[in-house]
Amino acid sequence: MDRRVVITGMGLITPLGQTVEEFWDNLCKGKSGIDRISAFDPSAFSSQIGGEVKDFDPEKWIDLRDVRKIDRFSQFAVAAAAIAVEDSGLQLPGENPYRQGAIMGSGIGGFCEMESTTRTLIDRGPRRISPFFIPKVMMNSCSAHMAMRFGLKGPNFVTASACASASHAMACAYFMVKSDMSDVMLTGGSEAAITPLGLGGFCALKALSTRNDDPHRASRPFDKERDGFILSEGCGVLAFEELEHAKKRGANIYAEILGVGQSDDAYHITAPVEDGAGAAKAMELAIENSGISPEDVSYINAHGTSTVYNDRSETVAIKKVFGERAYKVPISSTKSMIGHLLGGAAAAELIATALCIKNDVVHPTTNHETPDPDCDLDYVPNEAREVQVNVVISNSFGFGGHNACLCVGKLRD
Repeated sequence: MDRRVVITGMGLITPLGQTVEEFWDNLCKGKSGIDRISAFDPSAFSSQIGGEVKDFDPEKWIDLRDVRKIDRFSQFAVAAAAIAVEDSGLQLPGENPYRQGAIMGSGIGGFCEMESTTRTLIDRGPRRISPFFIPKVMMNSCSAHMAMRFGLKGPNFVTASACASASHAMACAYFMVKSDMSDVMLTGGSEAAITPLGLGGFCALKALSTRNDDPHRASRPFDKERDGFILSEGCGVLAFEELEHAKKRGANIYAEILGVGQSDDAYHITAPVEDGAGAAKAMELAIENSGISPEDVSYINAHGTSTVYNDRSETVAIKKVFGERAYKVPISSTKSMIGHLLGGAAAAELIATALCIKNDVVHPTTNHETPDPDCDLDYVPNEAREVQVNVVISNSFGFGGHNACLCVGKLRD
């Protein structure tokens, strides 16, 4: 039996919106969700800007008594999952909850709680550590809370592969449905690491933009003046569903997951390999796994972090896969507007990808003002473009050399 996997629901919590409609509208307008950090005073840090989720009210989705027991990254996950389930029209739990599950990605997990409890330990001693500390910092707490919220008793776990975490989670969810182990999977990624320690750590790596006086223009993937990525927070959750299961209930279908590809650079813990070989292999495998050819790809949603080395190596990788046709394929970076959600990035980007497919519009790469000779492809600079979007490659490349790509397309007969 050839089981096909489709996207029937989407939800997100991001710096650029907390509904799919708001997120898409802002993407197409080229609006930035990046500003000076407000959660704490960032004056002492070399990078003082970020993509914060503003005006997030967890009590809209979580009982007040439980909010203090759940770290911010898990609160994001429950909220985004609730939005995705409502969007999908799924009645959860269904007749067989063991065929419904949740697989999420996170690069860091309960970082907010980890940092605040460390302060408590130092300032007030071990007896003041909360009994909720361990359950809050556990990386798997986000998918566990989603399962409890919706009665999902099927496969449930979290993947951790830095910036590729959500892509690996969604690949696992795809295989669960494809292999007839599940009919419905909630999947995506979540992160909340805008804390003094999180910001300081990435500043120490010299990975972040220091364009503090112009935050809206700081994330500039593939632009010659790029100087680092923007630390952001947020979550995306998608409902992956077996096609016939979705059809029987008359579900709205955004797009079909066609295949996945995965590899590792085996090169460096933070830097990508310069020749883009690992990233290219992941794209090639995604194309092969999907049963299509490179000529079928009509758009690439790039990893596009706005770092000097990543953008250059991704450009080289795309050329390896597509040859001369690389110059004709529209490419854009969602991170130009929302910054880098780390372990949640790929999920928000797959939602953007599905919306590009559904609307036949490619959102822009904003702040692309100065061409870089090393990044000379079509990055859809600054303005959205109407394009027939049939098949898309969505790229994610994480610290550790982790490469994961999803191939997504319009539903075909």
